[in-house]
Amino acid sequence: MGTLLSCYLMPHPPIIVPEVGRGEEKKIQKTIDSLNTVSINIKEKKPDTIVVVTPHGYVFRDAVAVTVFPSLEGDLGQFGARDVRFNFENDLELVEKIVEESRKKDIPIAEVNDELTKKYVLSKKLDHGTIVPLYFVTKHYSNFKLVHISYGFLSFEQLYEFGIAIGDAIRNSNKKAVLIASGDLSHKLTPNSPNGYTPKGEVFDRKLLDLLSEMKVEEIIGMDKGLIEEAAECGFRSVCVMLGVLDGYEVKAEVLSHEGPFGVGYGVVQFDVGEYKGTSLIEKLYRLKRQRIEEIRQKEDPYVKLARESLEYYVKNRKPMLVPQGLPEEMYSRRAGVFVSLHKDGELRGCIGTVFPQQKNIAEEIIRNAISAGFEDPRFEPVEEHELKDIEYSVDVLTPPQPVKSKEELDPKKYGVIVRSGYRSGLLLPDLEGVDTVEEQISIALRKAGISPDEDYTIEKFEVERHK
Repeated sequence: MGTLLSCYLMPHPPIIVPEVGRGEEKKIQKTIDSLNTVSINIKEKKPDTIVVVTPHGYVFRDAVAVTVFPSLEGDLGQFGARDVRFNFENDLELVEKIVEESRKKDIPIAEVNDELTKKYVLSKKLDHGTIVPLYFVTKHYSNFKLVHISYGFLSFEQLYEFGIAIGDAIRNSNKKAVLIASGDLSHKLTPNSPNGYTPKGEVFDRKLLDLLSEMKVEEIIGMDKGLIEEAAECGFRSVCVMLGVLDGYEVKAEVLSHEGPFGVGYGVVQFDVGEYKGTSLIEKLYRLKRQRIEEIRQKEDPYVKLARESLEYYVKNRKPMLVPQGLPEEMYSRRAGVFVSLHKDGELRGCIGTVFPQQKNIAEEIIRNAISAGFEDPRFEPVEEHELKDIEYSVDVLTPPQPVKSKEELDPKKYGVIVRSGYRSGLLLPDLEGVDTVEEQISIALRKAGISPDEDYTIEKFEVERHK
């Protein structure tokens, strides 16, 4: 029977490696000291295998990626340190068990092999999310095999359940293993951050580290998705997987350090593993998710409810529903452009709309655009029936666009924008998470339209009546 020895949250800023930082790494000395503490702890435990969950490997929207190459190698050449290179033996025996246990739980798995890397034109090199933590580990201990995993954009509950599968695989093997959840915290932590700044960055970092120190798993998995998105983190999903690996164990967590002089939060946390009790939280986590969705459904206004019912009806019957009776009078008498947005597990699942009305009233506009959001957004596969229970809806009713003479007339929280150049146009709704300035708003709209910032283009603005 295998043994889970411990788990760790470790950041991965390349600048922390002296060959990359060239002296700048001294600004995060607390993090360096903590990573060395963790590495010495790993040396004392002498694991056969280290499992790394990274956000910078083969990240898919709909699956977790497990690398199955016999050897795993990479370097920090893209950061000017090609001599920092590693080659690890893949623990294919444990990989096979992880895949097997995941499929038992219906967790979608992508096995990264030659065929997959050719199909998606993927690099075979290890990512810096893996290399940077192992740079410190190998300074103290190198007698281990590696398992390389990249989280997918599944629900937090599914990622937790995938972690349970990893834990099951370890116990069903003859391995002594540790797991590293690789990830940085908020990328908008301080005003000097190159990614922009939000005070919510520090709120997120402190909240997550406080909850981890007390192992309040339900509160972590149920954290506000708006806060997580606004913080612009890259480690939360790694944490979800790690918590699943720790499911059923007695755990003592210790936050070793937290700092962010470059505007990105770096947290180091050690999780000492005690007795395995076998009592799982997964059913409760799924139940809490269902309760949260049900509460949202009960608070839907007529606009949002109609969008949901329209998509659900179409998925099940493959034809549009008729406009129902009992809606507010303005939904029958008013015409306006409407955007319908779908979100699933905190991620966009589809968004389609009309700037100017195409139907005879708002109700028909919502019915048509809800179907389009679920089936015609080219960024996504069509919505399937099993997804309906997890989708959240919002409806934006647009005012007619007005021409803009100066950017001073814009406000990304109040106004949406439309940019036009010839036949190309791009639209961005107002008050979107992570879009805080006029410059960001216009830049995104231009990219959507395929218009270069150097070209001549016009700008229009509009307001929305948002229902969610």
